Order: sequence, then C-alpha cells, then structure tokens
Amino acid sequence: MTWRRAVLGMILFGISFGYVEAAVVVYLRHIYEPIRLELHPGMNPGDLFPLITADELKSKGPSHQRLLITELGREIATLVMLASAALAVSARFRPWLAAFALAFGVWDLMFYAFLKLLIGWPPSIFTWDILFLVPIPWVGPVLSPCIVAATMVAAGILTLRNELAGRELPFGRVHIMGILVGGLMLLAAFMWDWRNTTAGHPPNAFNWPLFAAGELLGAAAFTHALLTRRVPSPLESSLPPRHPLYRNEEPPGFRRPVENPQGRPAGPTPS
Repeated sequence: MTWRRAVLGMILFGISFGYVEAAVVVYLRHIYEPIRLELHPGMNPGDLFPLITADELKSKGPSHQRLLITELGREIATLVMLASAALAVSARFRPWLAAFALAFGVWDLMFYAFLKLLIGWPPSIFTWDILFLVPIPWVGPVLSPCIVAATMVAAGILTLRNELAGRELPFGRVHIMGILVGGLMLLAAFMWDWRNTTAGHPPNAFNWPLFAAGELLGAAAFTHALLTRRVPSPLESSLPPRHPLYRNEEPPGFRRPVENPQGRPAGPTPS
C-alpha cells in the first residue's frame, strides 16, 4: 500500500466517523438538555457545565444510569474502531500507530466542524467541552483538543510518508520518552480539574502552561526524529538497493541476509 492511499483512506474514514460522532452528540444533547435546564434553570442551553452529577442522574431513574453506562461503552468502542481501521494500513507498529493518530486527529477535527454545522456549537473555540469520560472526565476549551488533533494529523501523515516508502524514522529512546512524557502531560492537563467538574461545579481555569509544555515537548521530540538522518548499519550498507517496484517487500526469491556469528553479512540466498 502506498502512503498516499493510506493517508487518503484514513482521512476519509476520519471525516465520515466525525459526522457519526457529531450526530450521536446531537441525540445526547436532546436527551440531557431538559435535565440540565431543570437542575440549573439559569444556564444557557448550549452550556455543558456544571455537569450533571452521578447522584442527580440517579435521581432521574435507572434508564438514565443505563444510558451513562452505554455512553462509556461507546467511547471505548470508538477507540477500538479507530485502532481497527488503522490495522488495514499496516500490521507493523509504527505505521499502524501513525494511521491511528491520523484517523483520530481527523475524526476529532471533523467532529467539531460537523457539530458547528448541525447545531451551531461551539459558539467559540474557547467554549468548554467534555472530551472523554474514560477513565475519568477529560475537559477543556475546544481549542485544546483541536491543537492536539492537528498535531496528530501532521505527525501521522509525515510518519506514514516515510515508513510506507521504506524510510524508517530514527526514533531513539530520547524521542520516544519525549513523546510519551509530552502525551502524559497533555492528559494531565485535560484531567487536572476532574474532581471539581465531577462534583457538579463550573470548571476552573484550564492549565494552559502544562498543556503547552506537553504539546511542545512531544512535537519537539517528533520533529527532531524527523530531521535526524538515519545512518545505515554496516550490514545494510552492504546490501543492494531495493527495487522501487517492491518498496517495502523483497523481490520474489530473495531473502535478506543476516549477520553470521563473526559479524560479517552472509550473502543473499534464494528461497
């Protein structure tokens, strides 16, 4: 599969799945908006905070509790669907992760675009939203997940362009740690105020410094790996170049050599 075909497939999947997600939210708003306005008569119809607490939801009957459990399951299923779609691109970890990041980012961006088209929400990029409920509520201004989603789209495309063309990016331990720590900082920023919001209070100020530090750290680690020239090993240098028709696959009847115990490459052997 060429990288252009993989990118196009993940973008189309993300766009269509973004519409499905927006449609689900429209239905959920129709269900929960009357309850929210009953509990907080003075709030604007489009506001999501303060959240409906577990006790308030329980007081409305068991059917609403079942809906909450259903919604938690739907969010987990959403992540599984995105990961499963990425498996169609590659079974190798790096291209799979890049395809997942691309599909996730497009899905998230298109979700907000279609939600704006369908119900005119959010009124501003600084409007607060509930991002996920698993394992605890993630909340933040709409701008924050859009920044992360755009970063994931860019990183996914650039990684697929290199990995599916046979140019593995030289991710070292420092790069991987930078990306992981940056991601954890972003998650911490989104979950920072979860006790307050879960208790039914308006959210406190978003932790933009922590968010910015995580975003910059992850982006810097990825960019450094992208710009670092990979030095081939002595074994790789001794091999003939891959034929462009085969890209990531070997020609029929060709087996890549392995190093023998003396450290010198054995020649290519027919299958």
